[in-house]
Amino acid sequence: MKKLERICIVGAGAIGGFIGARLAAVRSVPVAAIARGATLQALRDHGWRLQQDGALLQAPAIATDRAEDLGPQDLVVIAVKGPALASVAASIAPLIGPDTVLLPAMNGVPWWFGQGVPALGDTPLQSVDPDGRIARALPQAQVLGCVVHASTAAQEPGLVVHHMGRGLIVGEPAGGDSPRVQAVVRLLAEAGFDTTVSADIRYDIWYKLWGNMTANPVSAITGATMDRLLDDPLVRDLCSAAMREAAAIGARIGCPIAQTPEDRHAITRRLGAFRTSMLQDADAGRPLEIDSLIGAVHEMGRRLGEPTPSIDAILGLARLFGRVRGLYPAA
Repeated sequence: MKKLERICIVGAGAIGGFIGARLAAVRSVPVAAIARGATLQALRDHGWRLQQDGALLQAPAIATDRAEDLGPQDLVVIAVKGPALASVAASIAPLIGPDTVLLPAMNGVPWWFGQGVPALGDTPLQSVDPDGRIARALPQAQVLGCVVHASTAAQEPGLVVHHMGRGLIVGEPAGGDSPRVQAVVRLLAEAGFDTTVSADIRYDIWYKLWGNMTANPVSAITGATMDRLLDDPLVRDLCSAAMREAAAIGARIGCPIAQTPEDRHAITRRLGAFRTSMLQDADAGRPLEIDSLIGAVHEMGRRLGEPTPSIDAILGLARLFGRVRGLYPAA
């Protein structure tokens, strides 16, 4: 595996900006970004900026809204919101050479998740990859799985504030280790991330999803921080019921969850009054990642014949909430 020299972050928001700034700070070669609007201008004017541990980290950036300006990269970190991925995927073809590693650092179920899972069949999950457009644009053989355990926020375009967590889990979609996984993990560790090589990245994705598939939409609908959400017994019971349904789906697709919802709630409750990413998006008027966080779980339940009444209720409310506010497509 050759050294990862040419690096581009696609989507320089809260997570993309966090990863880009940390990588840029330890490299002699600037880290590139595909961005747009005010974020693009901020990157051109100020470079990467990250407020972390009471200090401002700043580093040069090569910023553009045209992938053809950059050409093939060694590593492309994809950190856009789920609703934007289908259009973004087609536009970044100039970044992808035969040896480019694609690392999606995104919430929820990725477009490639169902591939290689016999119980889900060969058809792409329509909730996250309508008509297979993303799979056609982003070669499966060049993708690594990634799970982000960090809380960040974009305080203003191009300025990211880090709240907690530096965890990044990386693994091969088919499972196991590889030279390219090791190369990416080393690079991220040098940038100050707590990196882990996953033996089963699908499980790690599902385990994170199992917790935030309920927390994100319910917090967006109610406007509640996580402490208030979990302290309400009726809301907590609804989330627990949905998590039990998701656990039954996980057992059918090779991602069994040994923990109980109550165990997971106890861990989350210790984090205090934090605002989920979907609550931040709702407050900022940004499109909501409903499909990748809970729509995909609903779709899997239908394919498997697993009943999902609580998941369906949360999905229906979240979609209606988003449609009323113009943050989710009309039916």
